[in-house]
Amino acid sequence: MDQILPSFFLGHGNPMNAIRDTPYSRAWQSIGTRIPRPRAVLAVSAHWYVAASAVTVSAAPRTIHDFGGFPDELFRVRYPAPGDPELARHVQELLTPVDVSLDGDWGLDHGTWSVLRHLYPAADVPVVQLSIDASQPPAFHFAIGRALAPLRKEGVLIVGSGNVVHNLREYDWSGQGAAPQAWAERFEQETRARILADDPEPLIDYRRLGPDALRAVPTPEHYLPLLYVLGSRGPGDEVSFPVEGIEGGSVSMLAVELGGRAA
Repeated sequence: MDQILPSFFLGHGNPMNAIRDTPYSRAWQSIGTRIPRPRAVLAVSAHWYVAASAVTVSAAPRTIHDFGGFPDELFRVRYPAPGDPELARHVQELLTPVDVSLDGDWGLDHGTWSVLRHLYPAADVPVVQLSIDASQPPAFHFAIGRALAPLRKEGVLIVGSGNVVHNLREYDWSGQGAAPQAWAERFEQETRARILADDPEPLIDYRRLGPDALRAVPTPEHYLPLLYVLGSRGPGDEVSFPVEGIEGGSVSMLAVELGGRAA
């Protein structure tokens, strides 16, 4: 391929973004139409957070509805994108000596399909998911991103799906468009500044960033996909934030794009 694909971190937020016409879903649609078409997507979702490293190997991954309390319309969604067993095995090789199992049971969870159904609504781009190993420290996840970076030259779009700020205990469920909480805005701005400065170390060891970080990331699973994407960053990659916003006062919808460049 004569072009290095960008990589993305996408804040996916409420699962209803999968079926609603929102500023976020429209921005995801725009991304899918303007970037070069990938031969496959490698997704790292907050919702495959297990104590192991695994990659989906199914040729026809199932659509997983890993949530409750939402309308039947959302449970009826299917995202029948094909898998890519060859890519799964290639990921396994790239991550050697990390022990990565080939998983034929897991499919595409909502962290993946809720955004990809807007990027690629025809579900015609193969998708492979990589788990987040909950037993490993943040530096491990950044290093995995580094190891996966060559995929960008091979036509594979790396997508991390989570949220930079994800605190549901402080979420305003009233649906009245709550203003962003100050601590959420501060941590998001700190994150943006560090990414723009190509200074990932404080974001890897994010707990040392203080009380705002602990409030923004009370549990790590939604934050860690960002580290995979930052790890995939190449020299000279431009940075942009194609999606912005904070839902419910305490869930950041920020998207991070690390731009492709000519090979």
